[in-house]
Amino acid sequence: MLGRAVLSLLALVLAGCSFSQPAAPVREARQIRQPAKPPVQPDWYLVRPGDNLYRIALDHGLEHRQLAEWNGLADAGAVQAGTLLRLKPPAARPGTPAPARAAVPEPPDEAPGQWAWPAKGEVIVHFDGSSAGNGIDIAGTRGTPVVAAAAGKIAYVGAGLRGYGNLIIIKHSQAILSAYAHNDRVLVSEGQGVKLGQQIAVMGDSDADRVKLHFEIREYGKPVDPMDYLPG
Repeated sequence: MLGRAVLSLLALVLAGCSFSQPAAPVREARQIRQPAKPPVQPDWYLVRPGDNLYRIALDHGLEHRQLAEWNGLADAGAVQAGTLLRLKPPAARPGTPAPARAAVPEPPDEAPGQWAWPAKGEVIVHFDGSSAGNGIDIAGTRGTPVVAAAAGKIAYVGAGLRGYGNLIIIKHSQAILSAYAHNDRVLVSEGQGVKLGQQIAVMGDSDADRVKLHFEIREYGKPVDPMDYLPG
């Protein structure tokens, strides 16, 4: 009996030792790297170093005054890198009265039906989609008339975009803008309606190496080849 009890006790001790052995090592889970900043949501833009409101508006097919209003900015140049800008108007609060109608109506949603050449002269640079070829360059002499390539509303007049000199931007529809750069004298003002072929400036060499007109057409802010629109 004593021998049988000793054997039973020894079996229990051995069983306890087997349970105390360390478990098999567990492979460490891969840590997922968290983004430094939250992803930009649709209809928002994350301001990058060197950006200004004029460039952001042009690249998104918007008017800089609208962009400033939607984001509560009094100064078009007061945008800091890392700031999120809304690219659409904020939702109206219940009971908020509708804004007063502008003196110049907004362009229609559809694209303009007619286009004309913005200036007379030789095309010396063609569109290739690069930063240097976002449009076409038309050579000319100082004082050559620059005209609206299609009917619309003047969305911007100024020299706030580096590399464009004295610039005019016309909004033709909710989707389409045209840009006219390096002007010598500007003959229109922001908010003014213009007709197809109406003179808006005279050709010059502001922020350029020669007298020329740099002309762009943008759809929803994206540069497209003007030759696809211009006659002939």
